[in-house]
Amino acid sequence: MAIYFDENAQRFHLQSKQTSYMLQIIKGFVTHLYWGRRLAENTCRFPRPIRFGDRAFSPNPAGEGNEFSLDTLPQEYPAYGTTDFRVPAYELQAENGSTITKFIYTSHRIVQGKPKLDELPATYVESDGEASTLELTLVDQLLHVKLILTYTVFEELDAITRSVRFINEGPQQVRLLRALSMSVDFADAQFELLQLSGSWANERNVIRRPLVQGLQAVESRRGASSHQHNPFIALLRKGADEDNGEVYGLSLVYSGNFLAQVEVDQYCSARVSLGINPFDFSWLLLPGEAFQAPESVMVFSSQGLGGMSRIYHRLYRTRLCRGVFRDQPRPVLINNWEATYFHFNAEKIVQIARKGEELGIELFVLDDGWFGRRDHDRSSLGDWFVDRKKLPNGLADVVNRVTASGMQFGLWFEPEMVSPDSELYRKHPDWCLHVPGRERSTGRNQLVLDFSRPEVGDAVVQMVSDILSSAPITYVKWDMNRHMTEIGSAALPPERQRETAHRYMLGLYRVLEQMTSRFPHILFESCSGGGGRFDPGMLYYMPQTWTSDNTDAVSRLKIQYGTSLVYPISTMGAHVSAVPNHQVHRSTSLTMRGSVALSGNFGFELDPAAFTEEEEKLVRAQVAFYKEVRGLVQFGTFYRLLSPFEGNETAWMFVSDDQSEAMVAYFRVLAQPNPPFTSLRLKGLHAEYAYSVKEADGAEEVYSGDALLYAGLNVPVLKGDFQSVVWRLKLVEKG
Repeated sequence: MAIYFDENAQRFHLQSKQTSYMLQIIKGFVTHLYWGRRLAENTCRFPRPIRFGDRAFSPNPAGEGNEFSLDTLPQEYPAYGTTDFRVPAYELQAENGSTITKFIYTSHRIVQGKPKLDELPATYVESDGEASTLELTLVDQLLHVKLILTYTVFEELDAITRSVRFINEGPQQVRLLRALSMSVDFADAQFELLQLSGSWANERNVIRRPLVQGLQAVESRRGASSHQHNPFIALLRKGADEDNGEVYGLSLVYSGNFLAQVEVDQYCSARVSLGINPFDFSWLLLPGEAFQAPESVMVFSSQGLGGMSRIYHRLYRTRLCRGVFRDQPRPVLINNWEATYFHFNAEKIVQIARKGEELGIELFVLDDGWFGRRDHDRSSLGDWFVDRKKLPNGLADVVNRVTASGMQFGLWFEPEMVSPDSELYRKHPDWCLHVPGRERSTGRNQLVLDFSRPEVGDAVVQMVSDILSSAPITYVKWDMNRHMTEIGSAALPPERQRETAHRYMLGLYRVLEQMTSRFPHILFESCSGGGGRFDPGMLYYMPQTWTSDNTDAVSRLKIQYGTSLVYPISTMGAHVSAVPNHQVHRSTSLTMRGSVALSGNFGFELDPAAFTEEEEKLVRAQVAFYKEVRGLVQFGTFYRLLSPFEGNETAWMFVSDDQSEAMVAYFRVLAQPNPPFTSLRLKGLHAEYAYSVKEADGAEEVYSGDALLYAGLNVPVLKGDFQSVVWRLKLVEKG
């Protein structure tokens, strides 16, 4: 059991492998006591109890005296308007227009395992012994609304999840105006805030700044988790770095509009909260109805950012990702998009696939342009039938020709979108998100289908299923290239229009559940202009994501490094593309492009027929090498060694669970005159083992693990810009 309750003190102690989380019921309110390093389970007296005192301009709830105020009480799920002036976790409006609530603890239960969330993705368990769950029930006696706070402790995986459920048990309707998934009040604000932000083709930059008094937040109002901000933040104790110091990570299992925020109050305490963005959101609860908020995943690490990342990696790879591909090596693929864009025919597709197969590539992916009359991005989304002008003998003919000798075949879809110039739109113009009487804005010449409507989702499921059933397809790239505007639904009444964006996500999750259940043999990869929806919600249905549309090797150093703060390497698509790069027009060596792409789910975005003889030889070697280390890269433990956000060099490494093998990759962007000699201190190895260390050129030496960890490995002298080195380490002898 990982959850303990002291009835006399009304105190709960949640305990994982290295973390403790404590809360206490005080005067019926759920208060926060502690989150940090693991404490002994029999902590009978807590040395830092909640303190009370009369504070100016902090009013007191009726009947509680002048020393008790919610404005100074550290809370687990706070409201606004009953003496707490800080940002609330929720807001609920009664029929009379009032937003005042008072939820008081009434009961709790502790159970083994982890209950599922209704209609939402979430982490899961495969046996009850993996986790314990605490459910706290709070009730507003005037409104007869029940609030259930749920905490699950993954004891060995060292993570805590939180979620919230509102149940209207009264005779009147109520409206949720805000329903965040978690809130924590820290006793102080001596932290730095870390966020992952950027833009299309420049996703998940690591941004770190000190907390200051007031509100600091990252959010999305785009109808997707977005390229601009990831649904994750971390609080770092000052001085915390990659390997040392205390870090608190907060991640939201959701793919739509979100808010992650920290408020530092007048007494320099920090309130951190995370959940669905309350901007333009409301949810009507009729009598008997319930609302389930998404899950938040909380990770504490006393071993810096690296420790936090490794907890998230293991949890998300093994207890968020699902399906047969969760634990299977991912195939090396080649995608025709940058080779042909919309301009191809059946013979060109077969030619690219066969050439790729000669190089050892295992999967060919036919990207945009195979359906409707899709010769450009101005038409045919929604018309999921084969373009017979490009593929005169149909899709099955091409697929069978490609797969005849063992190559696999994959297909690109963008099922959530519709082109105004399409048969689907002409037949169902009300099936897109829109507001009556308002113009319909387009993005990439397309509109967003209204997945809040079940009939729309059902039609998409049927069209896509018909294609996937027509040929032996084993991979789908599920794209989404436009954020939401004119967010309204023709199927919802006026009082529910602000539910549209969240209902869209629930509809999308329903569609994805149906698709992945119907086709369990297909590897689904999510995409949104690259990494615009790289979030835990999508990983629940699709175990990998196209990390960014930007395939430039130098840009990818930052993109993949930033992504790795939360997301496992097995979830990252990383490909070699042609140069000059199509996004930034930079030319980098094929060696460096390969080395960067080897650090993810490896593939290519180019025409292999354009390779020179020397390039072809190098690609064969890269593919063969990746197949040797694929299990290590995709499922090993990842360590960051040098940050591209801090200098001209980047390095990372992968270590097997038994510490018997490793791969190390080093990258230098620009050459420097008369540079210093560089060495890398490795991580994750066994100090008492001896390892053979082999460079790409075949040179091999044997070193002790402790020497590699504490003295380091010399980086060879490199000439020119955009250089990389990859080492393979194998166990020689156990000490």
